Amino acid sequence: MLNKVIMQGRLCADPEIRRTASGQAVASFRIACNDSRKGPNGEEVTLFMNCSMWGVRAENFAKFTRKGSLVLIEGRLTQRTYVNKAGVNVTATEITADNFELLDPKGANGATASGYTPDAPTSRVPASQVQPSSGNLDSIDVVDDDLPF
Repeated sequence: MLNKVIMQGRLCADPEIRRTASGQAVASFRIACNDSRKGPNGEEVTLFMNCSMWGVRAENFAKFTRKGSLVLIEGRLTQRTYVNKAGVNVTATEITADNFELLDPKGANGATASGYTPDAPTSRVPASQVQPSSGNLDSIDVVDDDLPF
């Protein structure tokens, strides 16, 4: 038997993070994605799927995503039954996500649309080769051995 779901879409709201009694993190969120079929008038059909994610992945997901973030999630379909406040049995189907990828493009300053900014790149030049700046950008001291051509 196989139960695997892969969905790409945008978050409908910021992920809600909670903790179980044992302290394990649980993120609940909803993802919107377009269905491949069209509506009766040719319009796009959008699916809104409830999702949950557990543990450290849930903490990271909540930290680096927000409403509107484009994400890809991979997981499995789960179904649960409960009695609502009116006393009616309700069956809920949701995705329990095991993995995710952030698909938002990076901005000009390196930040993604979700607000994540990576650390500044480190210089790969050994400290012995770094020359103190004299303020004059027209003259650069370069040793011929350092040139790649």
